Amino acid sequence: MVKKGKKEKKVKGAEKTAAKMEKKVSKRSKREEEDLEALIAEFQNLDAKKTQVVETTCPPPSPRLSASLSAHPEKDELILFGGEFFNGKKTYLYNDLFFYNIKKNSWVKSEIPNPPPPRCSHQAVVVPQGGGQLWVFGGEFASPNGEQFYHYKDLWVLHLATHTWENIKAPGGPPGRSGHRMVLSKKQLLVFGGFHESTRDFIYYSDIYSFSLDTFSWSRLTPSGSGPSPRSACKMTSTPDGMGVIIYGGYSKVRVKKDVEKGTIHSDMFLLKREGKDGQEKWSWSRLNPSGNKPPPRSGFSVAVGPAGRALLFGGVCDEEEEETLEGDFYNDLYLYDTVKNRWFPGLLRGNKSEKKKRRRGKKGGAEGQGAEKKEEEEEEEGAPQGPTEVVKEIVTEDGTVMTIKEVIPGAQEEEEEEEEEEEEDDDASAPLVEPCARSSAMATARQGKLFLYGGMFEVGDRQFTLNDFYSLDLNKMDQWEVLVEMDPKTQEWLEESESEEDEEEEEEAKGAEGVEEGEGEDSEEESEDEEDEVEHPTVQEGETVTDYQSRTEQHWIGLARANMGPDAKEKKVAKVALAMAKVFFEDQ
Repeated sequence: MVKKGKKEKKVKGAEKTAAKMEKKVSKRSKREEEDLEALIAEFQNLDAKKTQVVETTCPPPSPRLSASLSAHPEKDELILFGGEFFNGKKTYLYNDLFFYNIKKNSWVKSEIPNPPPPRCSHQAVVVPQGGGQLWVFGGEFASPNGEQFYHYKDLWVLHLATHTWENIKAPGGPPGRSGHRMVLSKKQLLVFGGFHESTRDFIYYSDIYSFSLDTFSWSRLTPSGSGPSPRSACKMTSTPDGMGVIIYGGYSKVRVKKDVEKGTIHSDMFLLKREGKDGQEKWSWSRLNPSGNKPPPRSGFSVAVGPAGRALLFGGVCDEEEEETLEGDFYNDLYLYDTVKNRWFPGLLRGNKSEKKKRRRGKKGGAEGQGAEKKEEEEEEEGAPQGPTEVVKEIVTEDGTVMTIKEVIPGAQEEEEEEEEEEEEDDDASAPLVEPCARSSAMATARQGKLFLYGGMFEVGDRQFTLNDFYSLDLNKMDQWEVLVEMDPKTQEWLEESESEEDEEEEEEAKGAEGVEEGEGEDSEEESEDEEDEVEHPTVQEGETVTDYQSRTEQHWIGLARANMGPDAKEKKVAKVALAMAKVFFEDQ
């Protein structure tokens, strides 16, 4: 009893501390948010001038991250709303709305009067009632310099049948936040976690709120048991029976010193279960210990719900924090979570012939489910024919920055063994499998048994690449990713701080003082670029394979990669980029 009392006091103490911090953050951020409210009001005034719905066929949405991508509950369409873009100097927030027609592979921009103001890191949930609705809650708005933040606590619904936005004003809802999660459970929306940040302070939440779609009212739930610690950007999915939700992972940070913050990537799992009749529900937290292969720790992953209620997790980033630097390893792998079996497993593509063969052997043995997967693991341990080769392809942009794209080349030995067996698939399977490049904060959803993935971002050094490529994956076949919109590195915009107007003016003045004509300046720039292009690389010898060439010229390419990435880059990453550069050169010959 004494221990229990101590534990209860500890919990109450933590709640008091959180309440004090929330009040402190709220007070400090209020002044900042008042400044941004004026800017948000300007956007709303412009939107208020729109009096009718205008729909226009358009190219794919511009590069962005932290938007919402939802599957229409009744049509074969996807709905993309909001998001953000950062070009190195300025942050852009969006409130544009797009509809993607799956069958026609076409985009339509829909301008509807009185939409929610621009935002990112919000949550959107579709519900089938009333001809289909898209519910949007929370998110954040940032000043153009990215130094001030406004966290929304508003709730909106887009009536898909009539194409009208409605602002739902119901008291008692969650405080303003972003990075939270929201799902549909029976006839209510459940909101969990998130964070609120000002210039100097921040707070992460572990509270959970319910919004009734019948009464249009908010209530804060008080589940029994020990639940997740405060966090944002977790995986939150409903159980197939609609009687609970599952929480996985997430991110949070704490201040360890005055100006030092420490981030934590969570990898624990919890079940929030509902018992009792509607209106008399009791909620309880319990910890889950899943079997199988859990994803390595990461944040910024994308989540969707596939067939049979399986949760899909794609990509993300694991930040390596050192004394004054922060480097991230980005992922492009896929994991699936079976809510019924409480089991994780990697989403392996069957377009990889070695995996096709292992699955076929498992079926011959009569094993299904876990037995077949176990047999695959045993065969991997015993050894198999030469498997696929994973190649990292680097695309070098005009400013010399290297972008990473991963490809998987099937093993040659397996191609020969299965040539007769899979004659129809030979042409497709022998070609390199294209996968989305590693990224975080991408938008994902599932529809018609397919996973759709749009945009996101990754970093190379101090530069951020924001994407607008678009992929789909058939979750029943699990054969290969289909490229719906390809990424064009030339469209990437990045403005360094040194490229300010003042610097440009100083350069013009310097040119004028030296008596350099504008045409001469352009000629000298072209000459210097030509000189850089004239760097001689080792030639490809006749009959040499790409692997042989990479091995023979390794030191040359490492030297170039080191010069491009700087002296502080890690050896492992330098070697990785060097191999990719050698491969790109080899393929161009």
